[in-house]
Amino acid sequence: MTATAVPTTTAGSRTEKNPGPVGAVSVISTGTVQIHPQQRNGTRLPLFVWLMGSRSWTPPLSINVYVIEHASGLVLFDTGQDRASVTDPDYFPGGFAGLLYGRLARFQIGPQDSLTAKLASAGYTASDVRLAILSHLHQDHIGGVPYLSKTEFIVADAEWQDMEKARPELRGLLRRHIDLPGVRYRQIKFASTDDPALAPFLAAYDVMGDGSLVLLPTPGHTPGSMSLLVRRPDRAPLLLVGDLTYESGLLEAGRIPGVGDKAELHRASAMVRQLEERNPGLVILPAHDPGAAERLRSANA
Repeated sequence: MTATAVPTTTAGSRTEKNPGPVGAVSVISTGTVQIHPQQRNGTRLPLFVWLMGSRSWTPPLSINVYVIEHASGLVLFDTGQDRASVTDPDYFPGGFAGLLYGRLARFQIGPQDSLTAKLASAGYTASDVRLAILSHLHQDHIGGVPYLSKTEFIVADAEWQDMEKARPELRGLLRRHIDLPGVRYRQIKFASTDDPALAPFLAAYDVMGDGSLVLLPTPGHTPGSMSLLVRRPDRAPLLLVGDLTYESGLLEAGRIPGVGDKAELHRASAMVRQLEERNPGLVILPAHDPGAAERLRSANA
């Protein structure tokens, strides 16, 4: 992949920049979630120790779904949490796995917070969504899968392979809510890239083939976690990072979340910071950062 040139058109003596294939980019929230501070801010304690011992919870954090208008169709980055997770007593597994899910998060999701309701409030319908990119396969990112029957889903091959290993529910992967009959998945592998604007990343995946939506491997939170770089000729570039961090300020400070492979999280976070240095004005947009909506509004101004 090489950098995509921005074409220009001439009208009389005036030269105009092509606005590119990406139109409006917005964010909707499918409710809120509370997690333990150790998960959000990071900790040296082993996961099981703080998960079972912590009695503190964060304030409610947004469950962000990013909506991208592209010339080829509407694209989502993540699909939020399913309201069924708070209304269906059988949504989560039982036994020890169920205990872990109960300790990990507390969700607040009203009828108005479903993905379809939030899309409607933004002027879209579920059938408008051409592609949905899943940063990873944890429950609060795949909740919209059952409601997007006309959508193709993009997931990293490494993430799908991890789901196919034994006992995926113990790694936060609820396969019965993901691998549904009739759902179309595109399992992607990253290809080598020589695009200098993507350094230090040496592999990427061009979603639309036009350089506007570029997926980058950022494993650590899960083996197949990935981020989406949105490039717009006339606006600040955006990097949607899923759960690589829970707040952009934490990433800038070198803090990593308390869930995942710490070495991989540090490595991926460092690469994102280097990418930021090469792309002045890059806006980092995590999945659960309450300040992301305001930063996105400022980037769109």
